[in-house]
Amino acid sequence: QVQLVESGGGLAQAGGSLRLSCAASGRTVSNYFMGWFRQAPGKEREFVAAISWSGGTIDYGDSVKGRFTISRDNAKNTVYLQMNSLKSEDTAVYYCATKGGSGSYRISATYWYWGQGTQVTVSS
Repeated sequence: QVQLVESGGGLAQAGGSLRLSCAASGRTVSNYFMGWFRQAPGKEREFVAAISWSGGTIDYGDSVKGRFTISRDNAKNTVYLQMNSLKSEDTAVYYCATKGGSGSYRISATYWYWGQGTQVTVSS
């Protein structure tokens, strides 16, 4: 069993930055994929970013590419999401998740464990 706890959400102005953290506990996740998803009210959950256990594979959703950066520290069992140049459309609840096994890391249904989410609100 893995527990994931996100932190770092809050209110930011458009053009500003926030850094989200996701701390894992329980089983080690150092050999799992870690992903970030987000969900705005009335919308489906959206892929934001993912990183492999080694950091050798990193991918971003089209809407955040060039603005967000995902990284991980396996020694701390923590994954980060640096969000720059924030836009009002980035407002959502952000979730981290972890997966092993097969299946696309872009698809939320392939993830095994989820955090409770952290709210990010960007004011224009």
